[in-house]
Amino acid sequence: MEISVDKSTAIGTKFRPKDSELGFGKYTTDHMFLMDYKKDKGWYDPRIVPYQPLKLDPAAMVLHYNQEVFEGLKAYHLEDGGIGLFRPDKNVDRMNASARRMVMPEIDPGLFVKAMKELILLDRQWLPTSEGTSLYIRPTMIANEPALGVRPSEQYLFYIIIGPVGAYYPEGFNPTKIYVTDEYVRAAIGGAGEAKTSGNYGATLIASQLAAKKGYTQVLWLDAKDKKHVEEVGTSNIFFKIDDQLVTPPLGGTILPGITRDSVLQIARSWGLDVLERPISIDKVVKGCEDGSLKEMFATGTAAVISPVGEICYKEKDFQVADGQTGELAKKLYDEITGIQYGRKEDPFGWRVRIV
Repeated sequence: MEISVDKSTAIGTKFRPKDSELGFGKYTTDHMFLMDYKKDKGWYDPRIVPYQPLKLDPAAMVLHYNQEVFEGLKAYHLEDGGIGLFRPDKNVDRMNASARRMVMPEIDPGLFVKAMKELILLDRQWLPTSEGTSLYIRPTMIANEPALGVRPSEQYLFYIIIGPVGAYYPEGFNPTKIYVTDEYVRAAIGGAGEAKTSGNYGATLIASQLAAKKGYTQVLWLDAKDKKHVEEVGTSNIFFKIDDQLVTPPLGGTILPGITRDSVLQIARSWGLDVLERPISIDKVVKGCEDGSLKEMFATGTAAVISPVGEICYKEKDFQVADGQTGELAKKLYDEITGIQYGRKEDPFGWRVRIV
C-alpha cells in the first residue's frame, strides 16, 4: 500500500526545545501516521497527517476492555550525519505478538517499517544530535469500534507518533535506587505479562508511586505466586553479575521480552561471558549484596539502554550493590550498544538499520 502524505502548513511554529531541555516523552513532532482496520476490509488508508488529537466515540472498546498494544524504539543521529534505527524488526515482531495475545490484527512488517521511515524522514529536523539524545518512536494500536460488550473489536486504529528525547532517568547513566515490592504484583502465569499492553502498566503505578515517595527510581517486581523470585523492573529487564556469571530471569510468559535484553545476551555471549537465563530469588540477591558475591546489577530497556543499580530496598531495608557505583560490565555494555546505535562502532550483528 502507498502511504499518502498531508504535509502540515504549520511547520516551524511548534515549540522545539534545546537538546539539553528534552527530558523524556514531553514533545512530539509535526506529523503522525494513521491507518484503519475493519474486519471485512483489513488494513486500509495508510496516511501521514499533521499531528492532531484522535477522535474516539465514548463507547470505543479500548476505553472499556483494554484492547491496546504499543511499542517503543528510537531513531538515532549517526556519526556520519545519517539516521539509523536499532533492530526495528524485533519491535515489529513483538508488537504483532502482543496483538495476537490481545486478539487484535497483525500488521504487515514491511508496511510497518516503511511507515516509520517515511514519518521520520518527513520530521527529520526534530532529530536531536547531542550525545544521549534520539527520536523516540511510539507505534500504538487501539480498538476503536463503538460497542459495549466484552468481545474482540471488529475495528482498529494503528498510529505512530514520534518526538525528541533525552535521558529517561534524571540520574542519567548514574546508579539508580530500586524498591522491591512484595505487596503488589505485575503479572501472573497465564496472564498477559509478556505483551506490551497498557493494562500491564496502569496496574503498576500504585507501587511506582509508593517507591517514588520513598526516594526510589523504580520498582523491582517479584513472581505473583510465591513473591520470591525476581522478574523485571517496571520499565526494564534486570541483570545480575554474580561472581563471574551474568544472570537474568528467564522468559516464561510473565516477563516482557526486551530487545535490549536480547542484545545484551548476544553481546555478552559473543564476549565469552558465562551467561545464564534462570530463576533468581530475591533472597539470593540480598545475600549477594551482603557477602559481596553480587558484583553488579543493572536494568536494560530501550528508553535508558543500560541503567546501573546501586542500591535496593527490600522489606524496608536498604542493601548496597557492590560499591554502589556503575559496574565495569554495565559501562562496557552501554558503550557497545550505544556505539552501534549511533554508528560509532562496527555492527557485527547487523542490528543497525540505516534510513538515510
